[in-house]
Amino acid sequence: METVNRRTVLGGAVAAAAGIVWGGTGRAAAAPRPVPASPPDLIALRRDLHAHPEAPGQEARTAAVVAGRLRAAGLAVTTDVGGHGVVAVLHGTRPGRTVAYRADMDAVPPQDIVGGGTAPAHLCGHDLHTTVAVGVAEALARQRHRHGLSGNVVFLFQPAEEALAGARALLDAGVLERHGVEEIHALHCGPFPVGQFAVTPGYGLPGQDRGEIQLTGAGAADAADAARRLAAEIAALATVTPPQTPAELERMVADVQTPNGPLARFVAVRARAEDATVRVSFRCWPQERYVEIREHIRRLAGAYAGASVTFSAAPFPAMVCPEPEARALARHLRGTLGRQAVTELHAAFPFNGEDFALYLDRVPGTYTFLGVRTPGAPITTAYPHYPGFTPDERAIGAGVRAMTGWIAERVTGGSCR
Repeated sequence: METVNRRTVLGGAVAAAAGIVWGGTGRAAAAPRPVPASPPDLIALRRDLHAHPEAPGQEARTAAVVAGRLRAAGLAVTTDVGGHGVVAVLHGTRPGRTVAYRADMDAVPPQDIVGGGTAPAHLCGHDLHTTVAVGVAEALARQRHRHGLSGNVVFLFQPAEEALAGARALLDAGVLERHGVEEIHALHCGPFPVGQFAVTPGYGLPGQDRGEIQLTGAGAADAADAARRLAAEIAALATVTPPQTPAELERMVADVQTPNGPLARFVAVRARAEDATVRVSFRCWPQERYVEIREHIRRLAGAYAGASVTFSAAPFPAMVCPEPEARALARHLRGTLGRQAVTELHAAFPFNGEDFALYLDRVPGTYTFLGVRTPGAPITTAYPHYPGFTPDERAIGAGVRAMTGWIAERVTGGSCR
């Protein structure tokens, strides 16, 4: 996750100053029921991973710890998949479907920490995601032993999510085809009240496009000046700008939960002039707008003599969560945890991205935000990539309980559609 140009804003929905929890339509709602403490062994696992952060592509220790826990639980484990990826399969005792669950393992690189950092750090919650997935695997393994389990569950512990490289590596290794995966699911930390879940039917996170404009029609000084002017013109295409204060973060979180609200369509742009070159990255929703934005940029650049415009071969895809699966998950969570434990997003956060998009391009599934915000805490304590990110560890148990039940339901069969 980059600090603003990739995935800084991973929001939930809380107006802290007023003590309000926003419901799925942006209206004030009662707070969720109390969240019990997480199992001590899972808290210990999360703290161990947190104390040993590893940058994207360097997750050797994390992978070894995860593999050891999964083997002890009786899963069939393969390591070094797509780098340091771990694939663990839990075979059921009865016929059923094959469902995957993904957790990302890497830490945030120092350059992607808000304000900058000096070393990788678990400030995005991947240590918590990994712990939840281990907890789900162990819980389902116990269920298989005691009561039986239908189908198969394939756990994907993914490296290099922060670099948007890990999902592609696992897919290139054939993990979905080799195991016959029919659908895939994941959680991600967000600044919701601890224990609350935000489902994303028809939404998710935007992709990203990149381009470069070379200005060669004038002398060096004139070209550099032209690049600065062109960068300002391209930046003006943005309809949203990154939040600068906690209040702006709160406002954006509320907007994302508002049907047909201000973030139903957006363009987020960064343009940077470097001598005679303008480098551009941009996100939009819906993703079909990339063609439109590219044409705008070409038109602006065309006003400058000697401008040469190049774009990436294709934008990194948006993560669009299938509506039937997301609504089925919402029903499941409301039925097992209570209505106030679930909220719904009606837009995508403009400054985020996720390589989980690549899985959802292959098979259906869900991507759900797990609330990690302690009651009364500032939003930045539950906001990924901020230096003060300190997720409430009760979220671990909440995530394990929710996903264990959901995955057990999905492997038994039935359609969301």
